[in-house]
Amino acid sequence: MKIKVYLEPSEDGGYTALVPSLPGCISEGDTKEEALKNIQEATLLYLEAVDDDILALQDAEEMELAI
Repeated sequence: MKIKVYLEPSEDGGYTALVPSLPGCISEGDTKEEALKNIQEATLLYLEAVDDDILALQDAEEMELAI
């Protein structure tokens, strides 16, 4: 899966990374590499929580929608 990440210099040094398609999914790092590693972990944790919510919908019908 590919997901768009924005990386910007932080005012206090280091970098802030965020995933615009996942509200609140933000991380930081002292270097670009560290910020990207941290946002990857944050994204996985974010999606794990979403996956748990989906499993709780036992009576829901799963469908795919082309956009």
